Amino acid sequence: MARQLRLKLRRPPAYERDDFAPGPSNAAAREALAARPAWHGGTLVLVGPSGVGKTHLARLWAETVTAHELSPHGGDLAQMGPILIEDLDQGFDEEFLFHRINMAGRDGGGLLLTARSLPSTWPVQLADLRSRLNALQVAEIEPPDDEVLEALLRGLFTRCNITPHDDVIPYLVKRMERSATAAWALVQRLDVVSGETHRPVSRVLARQILEEETENLDLFE
Repeated sequence: MARQLRLKLRRPPAYERDDFAPGPSNAAAREALAARPAWHGGTLVLVGPSGVGKTHLARLWAETVTAHELSPHGGDLAQMGPILIEDLDQGFDEEFLFHRINMAGRDGGGLLLTARSLPSTWPVQLADLRSRLNALQVAEIEPPDDEVLEALLRGLFTRCNITPHDDVIPYLVKRMERSATAAWALVQRLDVVSGETHRPVSRVLARQILEEETENLDLFE
């Protein structure tokens, strides 16, 4: 039962502008995104581990510039304007990506790519594409710092209409997995358990949830 509930709660937050928590760990990425159309060659690669906000930032950028999102495995090469392509480290069509990079510098264009690894590490066969990838401008997002994680938790608690005790958020920030996905799962789990047991969202309850999370992870390793 505990496993089923855990899996159910592991869904990502909505990609709303007010839900994004700015801070030092994503400052360089936000600055780089705002610099379009001055990106080198018209392309920027947003890189960072899972759960640090790559997709959230990319979706906000796409909304701001009215970008079209295309699949990394191919799409309409006639599509003009800003383009977003996500998860390049999980595979892509080399010919398609080569042409999209070549088109990115055109007036009114721009190509934003997201990945968990640097483009220099992506396996490719096309020599011309390899040279393009090695020259791409990269902006990296670090795992959430304390400032970002605290702001993220406060926003998620507010969304769930939860008023935690004052010491709950500082306690979680120092002990939880440092990702937006983990923060969302924790807040929802606290909400469920608090409602079922009629207990306040306190430090004691937070410690219980974190201990259960650790035990569940140990069971399935």
